[in-house]
Amino acid sequence: MTTIPTLAIHGTAATDLGPHAPKPTSIEGAQTEASTSVWATDRIDTGLWECTPGVFTAERNGYSEICTILSGRVTIEVEGAEPEEFGPGDVMVMPSGWRGTWRIHEPLRKHYTTIND
Repeated sequence: MTTIPTLAIHGTAATDLGPHAPKPTSIEGAQTEASTSVWATDRIDTGLWECTPGVFTAERNGYSEICTILSGRVTIEVEGAEPEEFGPGDVMVMPSGWRGTWRIHEPLRKHYTTIND
């Protein structure tokens, strides 16, 4: 029998995600972001991501994303829908084809899982 180890990150609030880099789609606030992957295959990636306050645009083309906000607050704006605020403990799903704007009010950290189409 082959042993398969459990992959984990403990203390997600204090986990070092590495150096921050400029957020390429930032449109307000000179945002930076950092992330670390816990586990990835050719179809699935799961890990931690954080971003500084400001506004950026985002699209989910060719993949869907499920995320849980660990800390911070963000308002998500999607054309044709009311803006929705998310904070610690909230879960959101952005299906493939999703487009929107993220308004980050305070440093945001999330756990994400992306699934390629």
